[in-house]
Amino acid sequence: MTAPELSGAYGARARNAPDNSAAPPAVEANPRLSTWLDLATPGRVRVGTGKVELGQGILTAIGQIVVDELGIAPSRVEVTAADTEHGPNEGVTAGSLSITQSGAAVRHVCRVLLGLLSTRVAEDEGCAPEDLRLADGCFVRDGDEITDLWSAASRVDLAVDATAAPLPAARVVRAGDAELRRVDLTDKLLGRRRFIHDLAMDGMLHGRVVRPPRPGARLDAVDSRVLSDLGSPDDPNPSRFVVREGSFLGVVADDEHAVEQAQHELATAAVWAGGTELPSDPVGWLREQPAETTIVVRSEGAPGRIGAGDPHAEPIGTGDPRAKTDLAQSSPQAATHRAAYSRPPLAHASIAPSCAIARWDGSDRVEVWTHSQGIYPLRAAIAQSLDLDPSRVVVRHAEGAGCYGHNGADDAAYDAVLLARAAVGRPVRVQWSRADELTWAPFGSAMAVDLSATLGPDSRVTGWRHELWSNGFIARPGYAGQPGLLADTHRRDAEPVPAVDPPAERGHGSARNAVPGYDLGRIDVVAHRALTMPVRTSSLRSLGAHLNVFAIESFLDELATAAGADPLEFRLTHLTDERAADVLRLAAERSDWPEPRPDDTGRGIAYARYKNRGGYCAVVAEVEAVDRLAVRRLTVAVDVGRVVSLDGVRNQLEGGAIQATSWTVKEQVRLGSDGVENGDWESYPILRFADVPRVEVHVIDRPDAPSLGAGEAAQGPVAAAIGNALADAIGVRVRDLPLTPDRIAAAIENG
Repeated sequence: MTAPELSGAYGARARNAPDNSAAPPAVEANPRLSTWLDLATPGRVRVGTGKVELGQGILTAIGQIVVDELGIAPSRVEVTAADTEHGPNEGVTAGSLSITQSGAAVRHVCRVLLGLLSTRVAEDEGCAPEDLRLADGCFVRDGDEITDLWSAASRVDLAVDATAAPLPAARVVRAGDAELRRVDLTDKLLGRRRFIHDLAMDGMLHGRVVRPPRPGARLDAVDSRVLSDLGSPDDPNPSRFVVREGSFLGVVADDEHAVEQAQHELATAAVWAGGTELPSDPVGWLREQPAETTIVVRSEGAPGRIGAGDPHAEPIGTGDPRAKTDLAQSSPQAATHRAAYSRPPLAHASIAPSCAIARWDGSDRVEVWTHSQGIYPLRAAIAQSLDLDPSRVVVRHAEGAGCYGHNGADDAAYDAVLLARAAVGRPVRVQWSRADELTWAPFGSAMAVDLSATLGPDSRVTGWRHELWSNGFIARPGYAGQPGLLADTHRRDAEPVPAVDPPAERGHGSARNAVPGYDLGRIDVVAHRALTMPVRTSSLRSLGAHLNVFAIESFLDELATAAGADPLEFRLTHLTDERAADVLRLAAERSDWPEPRPDDTGRGIAYARYKNRGGYCAVVAEVEAVDRLAVRRLTVAVDVGRVVSLDGVRNQLEGGAIQATSWTVKEQVRLGSDGVENGDWESYPILRFADVPRVEVHVIDRPDAPSLGAGEAAQGPVAAAIGNALADAIGVRVRDLPLTPDRIAAAIENG
């Protein structure tokens, strides 16, 4: 039987899960209680977090935890934007870890606070903390109000170490099911100023950067007459001026129109030399590059994961091993099946191009406003690049319109820093163009996957090999010991450092979800990370899990067809994890699997547990395939353990499903000898409103289980479910993304 599904309001959450007294790692790293919670204003609780709002609703979810733990009205809670001057350092907001990490930290700190204050109030009253009740911020004993949280907090030191286990505390009394409404959506829906693009400051100037014509090109010369006309920061009261350092070339002016005109003049005056010729076939190019073979996993029996401590994980260094396992050796009746899958480079394609503001104080201190996903790593990278003490760099987060991964936000921030350094204390706002965003922000790497498996006479898989090729997925500021900022490489005329992959304990990059979550007998996984790269690659939502899950779940459908089995039953036969089986059954039930469909339509199913330790997600896709592929309906079932915000989980899965649909049917970065070829929405199309499928999200209730991330769980399963539905509709398999009309026609023609 499928676990109970959440729908609408849901019951008491704050104390259903066990009280884990050990301090979470984020609290260990930021132990001062006052870093997290501020009760200085009576009736209000201000909450600090190092995780940033990307549209995923994290500020709301963190606030909801405080509401639940302290039993106060939602109107009393304010979660502040991340800020290196005041908030905790929680690294990067990524990997679907915000609730797991920051949520756990805030929950722990709330319990430490409540224990601390309850003890103080109980001492004053001559009773035990357990004799007290806390109702909407008021301590109550025997029906009488004694004091409130804020008065009690004024009598203790909130700068205490919060890593200790929580003390006995007053019982929290909740008035109904107090839900914190999304704190960011009203402004966005009504068009109020919410994004960094709306931020204005007194005396603000505007900056633009002139980019090279292609990666690797260097600035050879600039027409001196244009330089003279545009001015210098050393001129008295300049209305516009040029900043040049190495191959970094920018211009500052009083307003947007003037700076855009100046940027055009400067671009026509710049002479560039050299540059990298980009491969027109990035997938084929990847297979030919020198590579670091980072991981080989061999596991017997139950499904495994690539991770620290796995006795079957064997790092084998740099090389390109081509030895193939004889998967069929276990049985003379076993049949070996093989298939290859790929995806092109993908752009983040943020709806709003990157933007930032920077202001120097006239000496060596700089403030930066940015929509970066990692304000502390960005601070360190700026300080490293400019040889500053990190304490002299303050980075404040402001929301940007759309990005899950490493887009151009950090680069735009550093552009603003370099231009503002010449602006004598005035703030400089840098707004990237659409072409900047689509051609110069880091991409998600192209990937190729070769799969082979043996299918025994009993229709069970008895051996599996997964080999993949990719660039790395991490080039965020500070990785590999480098600033990792676009303008830093230009000003130093340096080559970008190839992207790396996260370590095993953080889920890897290109090898993320490469180990199938099924019982498939012997499993071999080999991951090749190319040591060269034609364009910058870095984090894009779900990293390597997108293609790895697409390949695995597509291949399972192909094996099910070879075995003459229903795709759902074939998966359930190979599953030992009941939570995985539950999401598959729920998705099937809610989509009326396996009722027949009309001609020219198809239905497909897919499943994965993100990182093999995060949220469980199963998807059923329904498509039409006449003159093109149209995705009509996606039924998504998820298990993310204990749910903090049901609306937030659904929003995450709906948004992820729509983005994954866009990747699957439309998106691809095209490379050519003159650089990146698609720098506008016409040449890099994304899903339009008319093409958005109906998305239904069903959430399984696990109130006693740890919370798991939801933000990236849908990417791979949605892509695979669509691919499987297309094969169901047209009778042939398309293994290379995106599933465009040309690729579909070619697959039909080739049979």
